[in-house]
Amino acid sequence: MKTTIKTLLSTEMQDKVCVVMGTRPGMIKQSALVRALERNGVPFFIIHAGQHYSPELDRVFFGDLGIPEPLYRLETVKNFSTHAGQTAEMLKGIEDCLFTERPRAIVVGGDANCNLAGALAARKLNLVVCHEEAGVRGCNWNVPEGHNRTMIDHISDYLFAPNEAAAKNLENESVQGKIRVTGSLIVDSVRENSLIACRKSTILKTLSLHPREYILITIHHEETVDYIEVLSNVIEALKLIAADTGRKIFFPIHPRTGKRLREFGLWEEAESIAGLHIIDPQGYFDFMTLLSNACLVMTDSGGVIQESSILHTPCVTISNYTEWLETLECGANVLGGTTADGIRLAAGKMLSSACNWKDPFGGGSASERITSIIKKEIL
Repeated sequence: MKTTIKTLLSTEMQDKVCVVMGTRPGMIKQSALVRALERNGVPFFIIHAGQHYSPELDRVFFGDLGIPEPLYRLETVKNFSTHAGQTAEMLKGIEDCLFTERPRAIVVGGDANCNLAGALAARKLNLVVCHEEAGVRGCNWNVPEGHNRTMIDHISDYLFAPNEAAAKNLENESVQGKIRVTGSLIVDSVRENSLIACRKSTILKTLSLHPREYILITIHHEETVDYIEVLSNVIEALKLIAADTGRKIFFPIHPRTGKRLREFGLWEEAESIAGLHIIDPQGYFDFMTLLSNACLVMTDSGGVIQESSILHTPCVTISNYTEWLETLECGANVLGGTTADGIRLAAGKMLSSACNWKDPFGGGSASERITSIIKKEIL
């Protein structure tokens, strides 16, 4: 009788690491870890879990970032639109890849559905689960990012906390895994990638822009763009801010956001705003250049919030909450909420910022610390 294998024994595993990616922020942050694994001769492979599958938001990043192409891509995830459907498809796909490769450990980062799927698949197979960016709290429990991160923390063997506050959160929750304060990969990523961006990007010349003379906006989260009331408020805020400041506003349009603007009948209104320029999604280095030279960024992206604080670009978060509380505390970021007046007032406040805050994520080298732990304690 044929036996169905459900878990892997330690003797069946190979001394290599699986790195799960699946979203734009994940690809960017994990690029620093991938480079460190390469520098230190740690065997690894990448699974692209397929959560972001648009070419503009996906394939271009691997070329831009100079990291190896994924060994596996889950191409069928794009056929599902719900959280359960996508997560289940990623869970099945990642498990199949892990059965084939049999790595000893898996590294997931952050709070996206692909990370939850990767951590759960590895947990069931008895792999060592490592969670980078563990212990960050403050996000609304009702949104996917809030509960995903907490669930991943509680099924991980190694919890790589970005700072002491995150480590304390983990201790207070009595997690099962080993807590290690490593710093944040986002610092390594921004420092390494911004240097490359300076050499490669010509976007300012292409758009005839000068540093600190324009505003940047990027939105894509479902709680921002999937509700007509909220998205209408954002468009109204852009109209008010453009009139208040007389500055150009550049809006790299996420496919999801563009789709919702058209569905809600808001596309023409947005296009009619004087000074607002809706542009195609940008490659990572072009976006990094736009971000580092903007006088203000307005966003609902946790990755952009972190990047802007490191680059000293004032930020308005289009939300009533953020898990990146340190960016609020140091003055790099302010919550604008989701009303037109709230976003407008927040923008006015941050446009007058002196931009002299201290980097809230501290020093770099998180990628080297994480790699060292993997080499010494896991492989």
